[in-house]
Amino acid sequence: MIRIVGLFLAASLFGQNILPLREVRAGMRGVGRTVFAGDRVEEFQVDILGVLENAGPKQSIILGRLSGGPLAGSGVMQGMSGSPVYVDGKLLGAVALAFAFSKEPIAGIRPIEEMLRSDPPRRASGRSLDELAKNRPEYAAGGARMLEIATPLSFGGFTRGAIEQFTPQLRALGLEPMQGAGGGGRANRGGSPAPLQPGSMISVQLVNGDLSVGADGTVTHIDGNRVFAFGHRFLSMGPTEMPFARAEVLALLPNLSTSFKISAAREWVGAITADYSAAIAGRIGQRAAMVPVSINVKGRDLYKMDIVEDRLLTPFLLQMATYSAIDGTERTTGSSTVDVKGRIRFAAGAPVSIDNTYAAETNVALLASLAASIPLSYAMQSGFGEFKPKGIDLDIDVQDDRRLLRVEQLWTSRTRVRPGESFDVHLLLGGPGGVEMRRKVEYRVPVGASAGNLQITAADAMTTNIAEYASILTQPPDTAGRVVEILNGLRGNSAATLRINRVEPGFVVHGRHLPDPPPSLALLLRNDPGAATPAATSKLAQFDFPIDGWVVSGARTTYVQVLDE
Repeated sequence: MIRIVGLFLAASLFGQNILPLREVRAGMRGVGRTVFAGDRVEEFQVDILGVLENAGPKQSIILGRLSGGPLAGSGVMQGMSGSPVYVDGKLLGAVALAFAFSKEPIAGIRPIEEMLRSDPPRRASGRSLDELAKNRPEYAAGGARMLEIATPLSFGGFTRGAIEQFTPQLRALGLEPMQGAGGGGRANRGGSPAPLQPGSMISVQLVNGDLSVGADGTVTHIDGNRVFAFGHRFLSMGPTEMPFARAEVLALLPNLSTSFKISAAREWVGAITADYSAAIAGRIGQRAAMVPVSINVKGRDLYKMDIVEDRLLTPFLLQMATYSAIDGTERTTGSSTVDVKGRIRFAAGAPVSIDNTYAAETNVALLASLAASIPLSYAMQSGFGEFKPKGIDLDIDVQDDRRLLRVEQLWTSRTRVRPGESFDVHLLLGGPGGVEMRRKVEYRVPVGASAGNLQITAADAMTTNIAEYASILTQPPDTAGRVVEILNGLRGNSAATLRINRVEPGFVVHGRHLPDPPPSLALLLRNDPGAATPAATSKLAQFDFPIDGWVVSGARTTYVQVLDE
C-alpha cells in the first residue's frame, strides 16, 4: 500500500517541475538551496558530473560539484542533507552524500524520484540500535566510499561527559554530536512558525525540555502539508512519529574533517511520520506523541523533558538523560553509590516499578543510567501494544562512598537431616572497613521427602535473576501482564537471595518452577519444549534479604544431605 501511494504521488508530481533521472546528463548546471545564516535560504551552484548507476540496492546517485557561498572553504557540510538541487527550474534531487576527507565539495545527490517513492528500508529497524548501526549504507564510487552526510545532533542541557560517553554509539548510527557546538535550546510550542520552503533548516526534536536533542537537516520538497527532507534515512525506522521544528543557523564551522552548521531549534512545525532509506517525510501541523519524563537528583535538581516515543530510541535517550542528570549533579569519578527509584507508566495495564542500587569505583552513573532504560526497552520490544509509555518518573540519590557487601560465607547448622527435621542456614556479608552483616533462616525438610542432596545457594541479584528468568529466552511471555510480572519481579542489587534446591531434574513451565514431576508428566513436558524448559535442579524454597542502601555481590553454595526415613 505504501509503495502504491508513493508511486501515485511521484507520478502526480512529474507535472510539477521535476527532472526525471533518465534525463540527467553530465555537464548540466543547476542551483541548490540551503541556509548558511539565520533562516534565509540562499543559492549555490551545482555542476553535474554524472550518474552512478546502481550505487546502492536499486538506487542511483547523481554526482555534482558544489560551488558558491562558503562552500569553497567548507566543502559539503553536515546539516546540508536535503538541500534541493534544481536544473532549469526543475527539481533534480537533494544533496545527501559526500566523500570523507574530500578536497573538493563534491556531493552525492539523491534523485527526487527515489525520495518521493517512500519505499520502506531494505531492512526494517532491528531489535537494537546496534543492528541499525550495522546496516548503515555505503555507496561505491570508483575506488572511494561515499557515505550519507552525518546528521548533526544539537544538544542542550547535557553535560560534556554524557555526550562523550555516548558519542561512539551515535556516530555508528550516522549521527554526529556537536559536543557544545550545537545551538541546543528547547523548541517553542507556541506562536505561529515562520513558513518553511525548500532549503529551510529543520530540527527533528528527539528530546525537548530541560534537556534537548535535535537532529538537524534541510527541507527538500513541500507539497501541501507534506514535507520531504534529508535525502537519506535518519535511522531507517519506517513509519514513525517524531516532532520537528524550524531551525536557524547560528554559524558555520569549517573543519579539516567535516564542516558543519551550528543551528538552534525555534518553533514547532509538525511531525515526521516516515523514515525511509532515501528520505524522511512528515506533515506540517501534525502533533507527535511524546513521553513526559522527570528525573529528580537528591531532591534538589529536577529535570523535566519530553522524549520521542519509539521502541529503540526512547530507552536509549532515557539512558542518556539519566546519565547526564547524575553527571551534572554529582561526581562520576571515585567511589560512589547510586540509588534509583521510580516507575514507568503505560497506556494500559500496571506500571513497572524501578528500585535498584549501584556501587562502583568509577563511573557508576553509567550503571545507574540503565536502571529504567533496560526494563523500558524490554517492555517496548515485547510486541504488546499496551506498552506505549505515558510517563516516567525517577528519583535518584547519590552517596560518596562505595557501599558494597560481598557474600563471604554460607554454612548450615547440620549437614545431614531426615525428612521432617529442621536446620539453620547462616549467611555472612562483609563490606568496607570491617562491616559485617549476618542473616539466618530455618528450613524444615518436608515429611516424605526422598533421599538426596539439597543445594543451598546465597547469591546477588544478577545471579538470582538469571536463575529465575532464564526460561524467558526460550519461552517469551505470552501476555502483557506476564511481561509486567517479570519486570516487577526482578530483584534489585540491594538484596541477597537464599535458594534451596533439590538436585533432581525439574521443569520451568511459563516461568514457574515444577519440581520433580511424575514420569508420565515429565515425558509430556519433554515432548513440548515450547511450553516447558528442563531444569537441572528443582527449587524448594527461597528467602530474600533486602539490605537498603547497599549493593550485594557474589555467591556461595553449600549442600545438605537428606537421609532415608
